[in-house]
Amino acid sequence: MTELPLIGEAAAGAPESRLAGARIGVVTFPGTLDDRDAARAVRLAGGTAVPLWHADTALGDVDAVVIPGGFSYGDYLRAGAIARFAPLMSLIIDAANSDAKLPVLGICNGFQILTESHLLPGSMIKNDHLKFMCRDQVLRVENSNTAWTLDYEAGQEITVPLKNQDGQYIADDKVLDALEAEGRVVFRYLGFNPNGSRRDIAGISNAAGNVVGLMPHPEHAVEVGFGPETALSGSAGVGGTDTDGLGFFTSVLNKIVGGAK
Repeated sequence: MTELPLIGEAAAGAPESRLAGARIGVVTFPGTLDDRDAARAVRLAGGTAVPLWHADTALGDVDAVVIPGGFSYGDYLRAGAIARFAPLMSLIIDAANSDAKLPVLGICNGFQILTESHLLPGSMIKNDHLKFMCRDQVLRVENSNTAWTLDYEAGQEITVPLKNQDGQYIADDKVLDALEAEGRVVFRYLGFNPNGSRRDIAGISNAAGNVVGLMPHPEHAVEVGFGPETALSGSAGVGGTDTDGLGFFTSVLNKIVGGAK
């Protein structure tokens, strides 16, 4: 059976064939809802998306992993608290901390899972206004040297969708100061802080830069005509285009095949 083309695939341009051998695992938990979007983003960037189930006992020889957004296990106890104990997460934690430094990206609920797994410091709590927030959000790239941001420039402003209820990033001052001093704040909200996150932090990395978590959704800004089409203006400046999120996925693919800057 012939596979149907992806929405917006023609407009996105032909991906580089040299990237097709890179295998990016996309994890699904009960309650995950953005796994297919993340897999599509991987394919549009030129890589091969590999579906991973939370109960799997092997990573399937993947080169990187995306933990997508959603409401794993219904956010019971705390967002990400149950998913952290899934069999597959033990493998991801070990691989991320190994000498190989498996690249791992946690988006929204994936970010929450990474903090619960202690792959990233801090925690996520309810938005300070106690409401679900959905909007196009301007971000500033603070660190372009992680596995997932190599195709951006430090200081670059991008626009990607944001949708969360437990999106407020918190940590004590000691942790926050360390993140700032070590350059591990990867993204910062511009113009408007949508959830009360400390120091306007939208995304962070581990010390090695192979693990990145952020609340906004780059996988929803990868196709011409299907992302934030109008640049957002605010007190902090102007955002980007509807494909601003694609750089996350091309960054890790280029790193895997050896073409990263």
